[in-house]
Amino acid sequence: MGYAWMPGARCVRAATDGGALKGGAPRVVWQTLRVDPRLVSAHSAAQRLDQVGRPCHLVWNPLTGEIVQLIPILRAGCSLGGVDGLDHVRCAAADHLTRVNTEGRLCVQVSVVAFPWEPFTRGPMVGLDGILEWLDSWHIPRRWTAGSPEPFAHAHATPRCRRLWARGGHYGGSQVPECATADPGAVDVEKLTGVAVPHNVGLLRQSRDTAPALARQARIPVGRVFEPEEPATASLARS
Repeated sequence: MGYAWMPGARCVRAATDGGALKGGAPRVVWQTLRVDPRLVSAHSAAQRLDQVGRPCHLVWNPLTGEIVQLIPILRAGCSLGGVDGLDHVRCAAADHLTRVNTEGRLCVQVSVVAFPWEPFTRGPMVGLDGILEWLDSWHIPRRWTAGSPEPFAHAHATPRCRRLWARGGHYGGSQVPECATADPGAVDVEKLTGVAVPHNVGLLRQSRDTAPALARQARIPVGRVFEPEEPATASLARS
């Protein structure tokens, strides 16, 4: 087994986590925080997630290579469910958490400082090798069980299949049951993990009848982190 804390990652230990994991196939969920990686550091994003009670395991800025860990890998994260990204985070609260946060003997949540409509795999991914090596050390298979995540414009209507979720592997947030997010967008999974999959493999086996309901669920209240007069370069951490 690997280390509970990723070697080389900066530690910002969260005040809370999602509790004990309940067992099952190990998995990784990739999400985006919907902020500009040129302006927002992984450290400030991690502090913000901690303050609002939505810590994930890793926050990663792919432009700078900065990686921050908030929760040990053997504890559940709190980022699945609720609203999308840091720009809406004021609407989030701990009672939005879904049970999927605790499913699997590992359920690693990686939040990328990036936009889902501009897939981060199109640019530099500094520090990715270290993340993958850490995940590999915990024997999480690199397969994309539910196929490639859908583009942002269509991802809200993506069916979330519990049967595919139960198999473990790597997923986009848009493929997680009980989550209405459209993140991380149409990332290139072969560039991300070195494993190619046919587009939408697995999803073609699911019922398309669930798509309209998921689209309705995706209408989430909107808020903002930054006040109108506040520069976007300001730290997301609040005192």
